[in-house]
Amino acid sequence: MKIALVGYMGSGKSTIGKLLSKDLASSFLDLDEVIEDGLGDSISNVFKTRGEIFFRKKEHQYLNEVLTKKNNFILSTGGGTPCYSGNMETMLAMADYVFYLKVSIPGLAERLIKEKDHRPLIKNIPNDELPEFIGKHLFERNNYYLKAPYIINCDHKEPQEIVEEIKGLLR
Repeated sequence: MKIALVGYMGSGKSTIGKLLSKDLASSFLDLDEVIEDGLGDSISNVFKTRGEIFFRKKEHQYLNEVLTKKNNFILSTGGGTPCYSGNMETMLAMADYVFYLKVSIPGLAERLIKEKDHRPLIKNIPNDELPEFIGKHLFERNNYYLKAPYIINCDHKEPQEIVEEIKGLLR
């Protein structure tokens, strides 16, 4: 079974993916880690040295490789992955399940404030401006995320509760 998780940064894709992979005895793949391993460089450095266009091409390439060559996995994608290069359509066509882990703007802001040092995109944004930044980003990305056949509202839920909800939707 191939399961892809999409959603904004901080929505819990990695956390939920790891828990779900244990429960389903599947491998867990983080697309960002697959890309970093393949390129032998960090994503932030690839952005700096080779630019976003290069990164998005590689992201598309590695996404296709994972979906084509691997079986029985939970894939955590980057927050922007569904929005470029027809990646959402690729996931919809090649994965058995695509889940959008939906978190409200206040919920995302609350989570991301704690992780700012590890998130280059938001590292230098003042805390009080973070909700507006997230809101603008979500406005641009929501049309892609909402193509997912399964939308899981994650606000005020514990990770294991979300995992159980996802498992209940698997046939």
